[in-house]
Amino acid sequence: MTDVHDDLSDALPEVDPDLLELAGSVFADADASGTGLDTALWDNLEQTGLARLAVAEDAGGSGGTLLDLAAVLVEAGAYAARVPLAETDLACRAAAGAGLDVPAGPLTFALDRAGALAVAGDTVSGTLARVPWARSAAAVVVLTGGSVVVLDPAAATVVEGTNVAEEPRDTFTWDGARAAVAAAPEGAAGQFALRAALWRATLLAGAARGALARSVGYAGEREQFGRPIGRFQAIQQQLALAAAEVAAGGAAAESAARVVVRDGIAAPTAELAVASAKVRTGEAATAVARIAHQVHGAIGFTREHDLRLTTTRLWAWREEDGTDGQWAARIGELVLAAGPDGLWPLVTA
Repeated sequence: MTDVHDDLSDALPEVDPDLLELAGSVFADADASGTGLDTALWDNLEQTGLARLAVAEDAGGSGGTLLDLAAVLVEAGAYAARVPLAETDLACRAAAGAGLDVPAGPLTFALDRAGALAVAGDTVSGTLARVPWARSAAAVVVLTGGSVVVLDPAAATVVEGTNVAEEPRDTFTWDGARAAVAAAPEGAAGQFALRAALWRATLLAGAARGALARSVGYAGEREQFGRPIGRFQAIQQQLALAAAEVAAGGAAAESAARVVVRDGIAAPTAELAVASAKVRTGEAATAVARIAHQVHGAIGFTREHDLRLTTTRLWAWREEDGTDGQWAARIGELVLAAGPDGLWPLVTA
């Protein structure tokens, strides 16, 4: 029997190693220890074409592939990059897909499924809570009801907030603000929910890899009883367990990205793959963060130690763009809908 993962790998082009090297060097040189938008890093991403890597050239992007962006987001997660790469991609796709002009600069995106915003002609009123990177965005692109709206953050009343990783998660209120408004394509809400979950899973896979790398490095440097703690069997076993979780989460995220490219975001196989990736990377986040802090001991919980940069993101991101429980429930719904005869074709595609 042909392996499904082999089919995916053979049918799609691989990511250029030079792109990965470029992304790694850009993120490695950035300052991850601060809070808020890293403007220097964002400028560097724009200069190198990474800021809008998978956005079409006619929408101001670099014209790269979804797989290219997925690989770069893994690097961003591993280095705890303080930039809205995923949010900018979602915002550009939503605006361009609705025929609206795509603003320049860092962007953010919100999916208003609860109908918190009221759209009347070209004016918008309402409150959006916990919008990522909103205070630093040049524009907020919102998919609400059957419309895509592009809003000016400066026209809103802002209550600043953060997630546990100290990334901006702000509450914005607009009261009759002028906006660019267009009809959203059919099915856009569900598709953008999947895209957001895919990018969050990819970032989680990167953050888990970064936490593991820091833990392996620390275990090789920290000495106890005259030798590095990494030479003790108990530590080696825990690091091996973490490495397995990193590999599983990373494989799930990469496989989901490949299924989306192959079948399209609207396909049932894509929804199953993305839901599975979000669940698996969320599970890996819990396990890897726990093991990383066990290996580091008390020093890993201090603000001064850089382990927190990845583990706090693991804790924050596993709850964003759908929790493990929510996506696991969706997997169950897809399986029940497929029925006994449709389950195997759905899984193997």
